[in-house]
Formats: sequence, C-alpha cells, structure tokens
Amino acid sequence: MGLITETNEQYYAGSQRFLAQTAAAGQQFTATFDTALVLGSSNPLETAYALNNFKLYTAAPGVLTYTEYTDAFSIAGDVVTITAAIPISTSIVIQLKRLDGGTYGNRDAVGQAVEDNYDNYSYIKLNDIINNFLVAYVGDGKLIPSVKRTDIMFHAKRCMQEFSYDTLQSTKSQELSIPPSLSVIIPQDYVNYVKASWIDNLGVKRPIYPADNLTINPFSTPLQDNRGIPTQDNFGENLEGTSITEARWAATNPNRIDGDFNQDSINSQLDINNGFNEYGGGYGQRYGMDPQYAQSNGWFTINHREGLMSFSSNLAGALIVLEYISDGLSYDLDTRLPKMAEEAMYAYISHAVVASRINQPEYVVNRLKREKSASLRNAKIRLSNIKLDQIVLTMRGKSKWIKS
Repeated sequence: MGLITETNEQYYAGSQRFLAQTAAAGQQFTATFDTALVLGSSNPLETAYALNNFKLYTAAPGVLTYTEYTDAFSIAGDVVTITAAIPISTSIVIQLKRLDGGTYGNRDAVGQAVEDNYDNYSYIKLNDIINNFLVAYVGDGKLIPSVKRTDIMFHAKRCMQEFSYDTLQSTKSQELSIPPSLSVIIPQDYVNYVKASWIDNLGVKRPIYPADNLTINPFSTPLQDNRGIPTQDNFGENLEGTSITEARWAATNPNRIDGDFNQDSINSQLDINNGFNEYGGGYGQRYGMDPQYAQSNGWFTINHREGLMSFSSNLAGALIVLEYISDGLSYDLDTRLPKMAEEAMYAYISHAVVASRINQPEYVVNRLKREKSASLRNAKIRLSNIKLDQIVLTMRGKSKWIKS
C-alpha cells in the first residue's frame, strides 16, 4: 500500500471536490487531506470564523463559477456536514486556505493552498511513532513484554525535546522590525537563540553579535536608600526601579565601542581635546583595537527579567531575523519527526523504557544504549544535508592567490 494518500489537486491546489448525489439536507463529505480540518465557526460574521483553516465553495450544476458557501455546516473529524438542502449535482469544494486568503477557481489568486499541507511526506507524526513502537517493540516474545502507552508518550516527547536541541533541523525564525524602544518580545516557544541578523537593502543577512562581554541586563533592580539598603513596600517586598545599566546601554553610541568613526562625526563622538576612545583607540590610531569589538553590525542582549531581546541603538528601525530553537512540542505542527531520524527515536524510546525498569540485565541496557548512540549519530549525518557540489564550490577558492 502506497504512503501517498492525497491526489495532486489536494496537494498542489489544496482543494478537494465533491458532487452532491441527492438534494436532501444534511449531506456529508469526507475530506482526506493530510492536514486536519479546523473549524472555529461556520458563520462568517463571527470572530471564530477566522480560525477555520479551510473554506467551502459551491457551484450550481453546469456552472464553472464557484462562490463561497456561507450557510450553516458542521464538522466531525474530517467529515463536513452541510445542514441545508442543496440541489443535486451541485459541486462542493473544500479549499484549504492560507493566512493571505485565496479564492477557489482563480489560479492566479495568491494563496491557493495552505502551507501546512506541503512537505508532509518527509515527516512522520509523533502519534504514528508511538503506534509503530507499540506494534513492533512491545508484546510476547519481544524485548518489552508490556508497557503503558502513557510511558511511551512521555519518552517520545522527551526524545523530541532532546533531538530538537542538537539533532533535528528545528531552527525557527521570525522577521521583526526593531521599534524605538530597541526591544522585541522573545517568541512564545523560545528556548535558546541560534543567530540574530539584520537585513540590508539587498536582502543579505548581517550578523548581530551578543553583547555578553560588554553589558548586562540585571535581573533585579531594587531601590536603595541613602545607605545603600534596599527599600520595601507595605508587603515586605523590595521596591523595584528601572535599570540604569540598560538606560546607559540604550543611549550609547556603538561607534564609541567599535571605533568606527568618520571625519563628519569625530567632533561629536570623540573627546575633541585628545581624540581618545577607550575601546577603539583614537581617530586614525586604531592599532590597539580589540578585534571582538571591531564590527559595525550592532549587538543584542537577552533580557530575561522582562522577556525581551534588546538591541544597540544603531539598529533602531532595522529589519532583523531572529533564528531560535524550540523544543518541538509547542504546536501540533512541531510534533513531527523527519523520517531520517525515525529509527533513532525508536532506539531512544527502547533504551529509555528498559533503563527505567528495575532488575533489567545490564548487558541489555548497555546494548540498547550503544544502539541509541549509533542511531543518533546516523540521524545527525543524514540531517546535516551535506551535498558534494556545495563542498566542491567552496573548495574552488583553495587555489586563490593571496597577496602578502
């Protein structure tokens, strides 16, 4: 039995067509997309209607023009039930939608299909992993005679988290504009950052570097009296003030750190009496600059106290892309595993189940541990996606002459 279940129209156009066989009310039509249908409301006048990930369109018999169906309907699973009676031979279309919309029948319209319906074949759902494991690894005569499904779910989720950190291609990204406050909110599913970049007019990424060696976002900023003792409110808790460190950093001209001065700005940005800059050296005297600060792309800090990512003042108004790691469990779409790492997850779960039980032979636990490590190593190699032509293209520069 083939693994592809969608037709070309379902995959590429995100639509599935049906024909009304009778004129009776309550007709049902079963969608077979890989993407599950989501219904917020069937009434376009209700706010929840925007939560739908699909729309219904109909065309009268013999008519090629489709119009959106706005009368009442309901969903049970992927079965759509149209409440009212419709004429026999009416064409009904279930159209998956994108955030920017789309109209069925107009091939030039933006948003013919939902993005979630694409690129599903290279992944396997976490629920399928659990079912496959119970079938193949659990039972009489097998390594694991019995195990609760909830135990398998726990270890599978832990495996997803661990794989997301250093094995899977699970880096997410957000395109953001830096406001005058110089801070943006950390994404809801953020675990750790990978890279931050600002985008120039050509669309090229320019790396932004962490300012860990330059400044800090204090986690606590208690107000102090004239003796330096923190003061408390009526409930005995320390009174918190604003951070002076963060205020000074936000007001700092980054050129005073990277030493990147030009003739037009020297009088305003350097001490005009001696032309001295404590980090980059004087104007025209940059021999003693520290290479780690010799860049003009700016810096960022992570403000865990307020849940913000803050940037240096030269990036105000800039377009940035934040690349970060999640744990693979925040959304339903995340709980998918690349098929190239499927065997590694089975090995991880096998070892986790056996190792967590008492009175297990140590040689069995060690064998499963070795199998887990080997499978994980193979998964990393497969997912590294190294292509020979890319290596060849990079190595073409090895014979380039460098003038001394």
